Amino acid sequence: MRNIDFSSWHSLLATAIGLTLVTLLGVGIRLVMMMTIQQRRERMNRQINERLRTLIAAYKTLGGSFTGTLTVDPTHLRELREREDGSNEDAAAAAGEARMPAASPSDRRRRIRDAVEVALSDIILLGTEEHVRLAERAARELIAGRPVHTHELVVALRTFIRKALDLDPIPADLSLPPQGPVRPSGSGGGGRSEAGKEGRQGGGGGGMGAGLSGGTGMGAMTGGLHGIDADEDPAAAGHHR
Repeated sequence: MRNIDFSSWHSLLATAIGLTLVTLLGVGIRLVMMMTIQQRRERMNRQINERLRTLIAAYKTLGGSFTGTLTVDPTHLRELREREDGSNEDAAAAAGEARMPAASPSDRRRRIRDAVEVALSDIILLGTEEHVRLAERAARELIAGRPVHTHELVVALRTFIRKALDLDPIPADLSLPPQGPVRPSGSGGGGRSEAGKEGRQGGGGGGMGAGLSGGTGMGAMTGGLHGIDADEDPAAAGHHR
């Protein structure tokens, strides 16, 4: 306030303009800094959300079942085909060309292994150091042809996800059963769609026949009802005569 000159209107106006410019400059710098920090936080939040979404999907793939076979079969598709060539040919000949065979257990094991490989790849990309080590060990066991247990990796993923979402840890007194890879649903949608299509076509023809027969039956029933009314009421019959 000592440097402000009140001796003339010109000096007072110049001082006010200078203070305004300094204030606007400070506010502008603060707004730019706030926008930069906000954009950085939004980018980090998007990255964290994408990371959590991917790890949650990997957790569901690796630990989606509590019963049945809880290991991953590392057998390759070529080996499965060589192993089951004879049995598949016999089954196809017995079933006929019109019917589609259901998914075999070997095909289900192959699809489980493929889904687990994708989940391991995602974990190696976005997991923590512990996750990456466990996923790398599981991948090497797959390459070596040994059955893979995923429970330890599932526990590590579950602990990390609950901590990232600010959830309470699993109570220590609980003894959760071992978890294994999720079992894919059996294929056969093509056979069901064809059967549904034939059923709809047959249902349409049956509906037309039912409509025609129903119309004829309704006519006969109406005539029969009129006859019954005339027979049961002689007075009404005489009146009509």
